[in-house]
Amino acid sequence: MTPAEEGLHPTKYPWEHEKLYKTFDHQALRRGFQVYREVCSSCHSLKRIPYRTLVGNIMTVDEAKALAEENEYDTEPNDEGEIEKRPGKLSDYVPSPYKNDEAARAANNGALPPDLSLMVKARHGGCNYIFNLLTGYPEEPPAGAVVQSGLNFNPYFPGTGIAMARVLYDGLVDYEDGTPATTSQMAKDVVEFLNWSAEPEMDDRKRMGWKVMAIGSVLFGLSVWVKRYKWSTIKTRKIIYNPPVNAASRNPSTARVDTKISSGR
Repeated sequence: MTPAEEGLHPTKYPWEHEKLYKTFDHQALRRGFQVYREVCSSCHSLKRIPYRTLVGNIMTVDEAKALAEENEYDTEPNDEGEIEKRPGKLSDYVPSPYKNDEAARAANNGALPPDLSLMVKARHGGCNYIFNLLTGYPEEPPAGAVVQSGLNFNPYFPGTGIAMARVLYDGLVDYEDGTPATTSQMAKDVVEFLNWSAEPEMDDRKRMGWKVMAIGSVLFGLSVWVKRYKWSTIKTRKIIYNPPVNAASRNPSTARVDTKISSGR
């Protein structure tokens, strides 16, 4: 593909949570979830995230319960076959903005907004691609750029024509912690949240990895010591070959006499 068809290569940023000894910034996750709720959730779903995973990472138990109860979910059919509604629970998943894909296409001029649960893993470039995509909308398309009707120009999107318009503007969200809601700040926060949604076990995995490395290093050192201890007697053993000693070498005087006698004959 040409660079225009493939999209501009995203700029690489030093994300802290990608380092081996760093974890997610949970304040950033909370801000990112707020951006998703107030901006992204009107079009994009988050089907794979239940409310219970938000507890301890983004909000408290009471906050997650209150958030879940804001939505209604179908109950099991009763004896008469009727399905009633109930408030949400922690075991329920974050609801989608549309009932089905057809309704989503009809509301977005035929374009289907993708689910964001695994978006960081599903796109080449991961966090860098999504951040550059959200902040890469120019004021006007550059000279010579051809944009189809109903699409918006974004150099980081393959083909440069994307159905999603620019959605992040300075001051669009009022953060609870008072952080200035600039375009880049909101994009960074929502990208970190989407990285967490694609890999919510990352903190636990890193923590377990460091434990495994520590215990493994100790066991490796012990195994080296045991090996050297068990094999030290064999490794330091010295084998000397002593050739057989003949009669001449045992009695040199006899050898000289025999030589004189033999020469006299």
